[in-house]
Amino acid sequence: MSLFGSLTTAISGLTSQSRALGNISDNVANSQTVGYKRVDTNFISYITQSSATSNMPGAVVARPDYTNTVQGTIEQVESPLALAIGGQGFFSVAAARGTQNGLPLFDERQFFTRAGDFRLDQDGYLVNGSGYYLQGWPADAAGNPDRTTLVPIRVNQQVYNPVPTSRIQLAANLPADATTAPISTQAQIYDTLGRLHTVNLTFTPGAANTWTLAIDVPDDVGSAARGTLDLQFGGAAVPPVADGTIGSFTNATGSVSLPAGGAGNPADFTFSADFGQGPQSVTLSLGIFGLAQGLTQYAGKEFAVRNLAQDGVPLGAYAGLTIHENGDVAVNYDNGQSRVIARVPLVAFNDPDKLQRLDGQAFMRTMESGEARVTDPASNGVGKLVTSSIERSNVDIASEFTKLIVAQRAYTANTRVVTASDEMLQDTLNMRR
Repeated sequence: MSLFGSLTTAISGLTSQSRALGNISDNVANSQTVGYKRVDTNFISYITQSSATSNMPGAVVARPDYTNTVQGTIEQVESPLALAIGGQGFFSVAAARGTQNGLPLFDERQFFTRAGDFRLDQDGYLVNGSGYYLQGWPADAAGNPDRTTLVPIRVNQQVYNPVPTSRIQLAANLPADATTAPISTQAQIYDTLGRLHTVNLTFTPGAANTWTLAIDVPDDVGSAARGTLDLQFGGAAVPPVADGTIGSFTNATGSVSLPAGGAGNPADFTFSADFGQGPQSVTLSLGIFGLAQGLTQYAGKEFAVRNLAQDGVPLGAYAGLTIHENGDVAVNYDNGQSRVIARVPLVAFNDPDKLQRLDGQAFMRTMESGEARVTDPASNGVGKLVTSSIERSNVDIASEFTKLIVAQRAYTANTRVVTASDEMLQDTLNMRR
């Protein structure tokens, strides 16, 4: 056995333990870094010659052992835009490489991360603490994601356009024991500009089980009268059976359009109003012919409204952003409405530990990691999305301190081998004939 061989072997041990110490120091320094994955050390031995009768000293090499698949602790935070992944998977993110017209230009390469401490920047993009931009599938007007493209998610729809009222739903009970006095109620509707208007509905009792409904719209600028119609309660028998349900609509006047009658059909009729932007058609739904839902006539002396709703929406301004567990990114408005603008997918790899590590807890795909598979959260082997949470570093300080002590002792032991080899070489040089 060569003394020089022992010396070089001990030096390789010093180098390897130094690298292990570097990995440990990196882990300890990033123990509080969101989404950080620790790097362990894998020692690999190399031999120059080994047989049943002799063994020549070789060397040891320290290789990084990545832990990208090891879950860090998921911690709930106050930010509603923070995201964590429970299980495997990564966020797809983009990196800015400059600006144009005040907006960022993005690198064409794809990046991935587990750091989900996202927030809105001044341009409306979702950016994490390392400066990477969250990417998602853009959604159409109905909120359906386009899974063929990934783009940085940006909130630029600051206004929710008003929606004119097209339908009013009324569920109430007309008192069967009422006097001849009319009963009135009001419905609120929106025009195409988002302005609020009142529709007066007046029910006047007539013959047995018959009421006349008069419709009045005070803000109407049109010349046509809104009109009236008669409501007949009871079945189709002659005379009608007083079962408290709507049997038919008759004697419509003005702009009221009657539907096809018959049990089981919608008890809807339509009238129009003009608020200065042209005629606006509104359907008043009173339930189902022959069924005890919507408008009914049962015992009592008081008019009881169970539900009065309309589908119009006023102008809305941006009020906040919400990310749902299925990945949908919804913009909330102060008119009570919301709009889905994108969906956050998750990305899976065959071997995530072979990803290339980059600054800012980011990764890039390599040949060894396999192709990136982009899919919905909680499907196809990727983890579920945890909202209002972040994933902490998977570094265990106690374990790192233990490895630190072992690395220090191993380094010291290798120095002793160097010292002993040096002394033995000196003794060899001092030999006399």
